[in-house]
This record gives sequence, C-alpha cells and structure tokens, in this order.
Amino acid sequence: MPSTAQPTTDPVLRNDLRNVAIVAHVDHGKTTLVDAMLWQSGAFRANQDVDERVMDAGDLEREKGITILAKNTAVHYQHPPAEGGGETVINIIDTPGHADFGGEVERGLSMVDAVVLLVDASEGPLPQTRFVLRKALAAKLPVILVINKVDRPDSRLSAVVDETYELFLDLDADEDQIEFPIIYASAIEGRASLTQPADGDLPDSPDLQPLFHTLLETVPAPRYTPEAPLQAHVTNLDASPFLGRLALCRVREGEIHRGQQVAWIKGDGTVQQVKITELLMTRALDRTSVDRAGPGDIIAIAGIPDIMIGETLADPADPRPLPLITVDEPAISMTIGTNTSPLVGRTKGGKVTARLVKERLDRELIGNVSLRVLPTERPDAWEVHGRGELALAVLVETMRREGYELTVGKPEVVTREIDGKTHEPVERLTVDIPEDYLGAVTQLLSVRKGRMEQMTNHGTGWVRMDWLVPSRGLIGFRTEFLTETRGTGMAHHVFEGFEPWFGDLRTRPSGSLVADRKGQATTFAMFNLQERGTLFVDPGTEVYEGMIVGENARPDDMDVNITKEKKLTNMRSAGAEELERLVPPRRLSLEEALEFCATDECVEVTPDAIRMRKVVLDAKERGRITAQRKRG
Repeated sequence: MPSTAQPTTDPVLRNDLRNVAIVAHVDHGKTTLVDAMLWQSGAFRANQDVDERVMDAGDLEREKGITILAKNTAVHYQHPPAEGGGETVINIIDTPGHADFGGEVERGLSMVDAVVLLVDASEGPLPQTRFVLRKALAAKLPVILVINKVDRPDSRLSAVVDETYELFLDLDADEDQIEFPIIYASAIEGRASLTQPADGDLPDSPDLQPLFHTLLETVPAPRYTPEAPLQAHVTNLDASPFLGRLALCRVREGEIHRGQQVAWIKGDGTVQQVKITELLMTRALDRTSVDRAGPGDIIAIAGIPDIMIGETLADPADPRPLPLITVDEPAISMTIGTNTSPLVGRTKGGKVTARLVKERLDRELIGNVSLRVLPTERPDAWEVHGRGELALAVLVETMRREGYELTVGKPEVVTREIDGKTHEPVERLTVDIPEDYLGAVTQLLSVRKGRMEQMTNHGTGWVRMDWLVPSRGLIGFRTEFLTETRGTGMAHHVFEGFEPWFGDLRTRPSGSLVADRKGQATTFAMFNLQERGTLFVDPGTEVYEGMIVGENARPDDMDVNITKEKKLTNMRSAGAEELERLVPPRRLSLEEALEFCATDECVEVTPDAIRMRKVVLDAKERGRITAQRKRG
C-alpha cells in the first residue's frame, strides 16, 4: 500500500545570515557604531578615504548631524579559525532616532529579526528611546542593549542600566524581552565589552568582537519553509539613474532570480505579472548585482516602475500577499503652496508653478509613507500632514535646495473627533536643565498647558523633568526655551497620544514689525527701529509691503517704514561724523521662521532667501480684517 505521508514543512533556520536594526535616541551614536563595525569587518581598505558617519549620505543629514532616511548595509563577519572559520552576513538597518521620521523606523523594523538598542551612558533613555523601543517590543523583537559613550567623564553606567530596565517594565515588555544582554561600548573608539567598566573608562576589549559574538548568539537566524512559494515584502523605495525605481525588499519565503517572472500583488489586491530586470544585494555600502536571493535576504530589485511600499512580490502560480505596512497617523499639518510674494521669480531657474510643486509633493508621497497631501480651497496650495515640525521642515528645505519657490503656512495640529469631542495630539517632553532655570522653564510650560509627570534631580546641579504637553504648545517652544536657559537646556519630545482639546493657548508674547512699503532697508531707518525690537534683515535688503522685518517688543504688530532715508542739507552739523551703530540682525533658519510665525503669517521660501510675511500684504485690508474679528 503506497504511503500517504505529506512532505514535512517544518521551518528551517538559515544560519549564515542575521538581520538587525540599530535603534536609539537622536545623537546617541548609531551611525558611528555602524562605521566602526564596517571598518572592523574589513569592508574598507586600510588606506581608503572614508567620511565619518558614512551612512549619513544626505547634505541635510550631515549638516544637522541626524539620520533622516533608514539605510541598510551588510557586514561580512569572518569567523576566527578557532570557531571553524566561515562567514556570516549581518544586514544592519540604521534607523532615524527622531520620532518625526517614525515611518522610517517602522519600515526598518519590518525587515529585521532583532534590534540593538543604543543608550547614551550619561543621558540614559530619552523620549525617542521610548518611541523606538515601544515599536520594537510591539513587534516582539529580541533586544540587545548597548550602553554607548562609556568613556564620557559624566557617565553613570549602573543608573542608566536601571533606568533602561524601568523603561522596559513601563512599556509592558514580557519576561523573554527583559532578559537582554548588555554590552558596554565606545563606538568612536571601536571598542566593546560584556564587563562593565568604571564610569568614564574605556571597555577592556580592544575591538568590537564581543558585540559581533553577542549579535550572532542573540539575533535569531531567518526562518523559512522549504519548498514554499516566493514571498518578498517591499519595505522601502530608492532610485537609480541607470535602473529607475528600485524596490527594497526582504525575502520571506522561497527564492527570487534575476530575469524571473513574478506576481506583483498591489495595495488594492490586484495581481500583475512582471519581470525582475535586475537583482542587487548590499555589500558594505555598495549594491552588487547577484543572480539569486533566498529567504531572509534584503535585496533591491528593478523593473517595476510603479511599485509602492507595503506591496508583495509572489510566485505567479501561488500568489500569497503579505500584510501592508501600517504607520502612525500624522500629528502636524502645514499649508504648502506656490510663492505669491512680490519678489517671486527673482531666482534664476526657480520652479514657481503650481504644476511643478504638486508633482514634487506627489513624488515625495511615493517614498514617504508617513506623509499625507490634501487639496485646499485654492488650486495653488496643498495641506501637507506629517509626524512633526522637523519632518515637514526637512521636506520644505529639500524642495528649496532643489530650486522650488514656496509659501509655507504656520504648522498646526491635526485634531480628531473621538466620542463626539475634539481631541488633539499630546507629546511627552523631557527637559534637562540647570537647577537655576527650573522656575523659568516650569512657567514657560505651564502657560502652554503642560502637565508635569516626574522630576528627577541627579545631584549634579542638573534637573530632568517629564511633561505631557499639547503638540501645538510645543510649536515655537524651542526658541523660547533656549533663550530662558541661556542655550544650556536640552529638550526632546515624542508623540504620546490624543487627549481632549486643552482650550486656547497664548504662545508668542511679542508682535511683529511689518514693512509698510516696498524699497530697500536703510541704516538710518534701522538705527531708529532697533529700539522698538529685534530686526531680522540687513541694511540694503529689498523689502515689500507686508514683509516681516523684525520682532516687536510689545504684543501688537507695528507697521514701520524701514526704507526711510536721512534728509540731506547743505548745513554741516556737529554730530555729522558720528557713525550709526547697528545691532547685528537675528538670522532665522527655516525651522525658527516656521516657529516664529503667528496664525496670520507665513514663510516665503526661495533658493536664495527665507522671508516671513503677512498672509494679507495690504495694511488697510489687514486692519479691516482685525476690526471685523474684534466686532464679531
């Protein structure tokens, strides 16, 4: 009698591969640690000229010192002969530490089997640490804790480990997740150890071998089912000048070959047969062409120009879709439109039409899943929703560098109706300040309807406070906070949830100095105006009616004539030889300009300049609108 036993389909481990993401608060040393791992695995020649923080490739990433886009690299770890030799590929995803780029974090975690949580040896877990760890624990990923910068003079290793355990318990981690290995490292020195050094000392190991060993032991090898049909999940998009759009995928089951016909399962459930024209895998920082890829591999494929994030590539004979990637809802919105100021089109080659701006925003939607673009009443303006101020400011700054001229409205919060009541987003804010400024910062946050949750005094003259603050209360907060703490305070915030509407907030105590005519700013006029407030423009700057040229010391706006010239006579006065001494103007970055704006103001962004202006330029019309508002 023939056997009726089915072939076994038990999952099999692929031991020559590991996939891990590095997550941390912004500026705790993720990218520096990846640099050290690449160097010590032999990814670069000894005499090769390689930039610091080599994974931060974008201009904005290098200028701001933060990671904005999640990127992957592959470390080929050679086992020593004592361990039997051989090679294991460790795919590392370097994720952003800033919650505004949380969509990148969520996509990065969907590609890996474990996370390395990096915590600063002095600062300890901060709000973004909580944000990225919450995502990792929700995905049931094992965690390896790396305490970085152990050689800082103010490091406090035991206290930081205890704070991290408290954070795990606070986030309802299960028993398996709390039993994590701890590594003490100095990424910039390229050293790591399993033994805790004294505070301020370097790890006792001369290299990162303890980290590599812990990764190989703790990170689960990819599991797959033999003979299963192909399933590959698209988690990110890239572009190549030679190959067009690239889809970055993780192969879940089966194998994929160059030139193969596969089923492309779209977001709406429809299936289309397509050909894989090129198959690439990462080695160090370079993508190299390969013939095939198996389960667990992170690959880039070309040949599907319209593929989107979250879609699946499958076997045409048995197409099985994978779940779509979901990301948190946006919390902040701003209006982005074409430049409507009198100085539009002054930049050579500037992109000023509504069609070009709309095309660029649509292009951004392809690769940025946490962004939404909605139409407005005007055909030349769109409402853009994002995770936070920084994410939207980075988008505007990128477009500015590409030659676009824009008008950008003040950031506002995205509200939600829950049980018939309006709810608004709330942020968890952590501030580190010297004790002397405790009263000033508490007052600053109380005015913004903040609620203090916890206060810790480390006994070093510094205080850490945890607050829950409405998101709109934090728009414009950073500038005032740095002023109150004389530039010494540190503030970090992360989205916490939605709470009922907090009521009216008064955030900016000062008004604006508004130019009342077009012309050039003169030294004579500015000398007389600088007593009234802080100026934002240099002498000789071209201004127009409705342009904001400074901050008024009083709460009201004031229309000023900044183009006024000194009347010349043929009489010589005794003080004629005296120089008019001007206080240097305050130069605002794009983020500072967006923070400064009041509700009736907006920011004009061009490749050459960032100017603030009133939405309604005509002074009489503005007066009429203000009078109507007071009456009704």
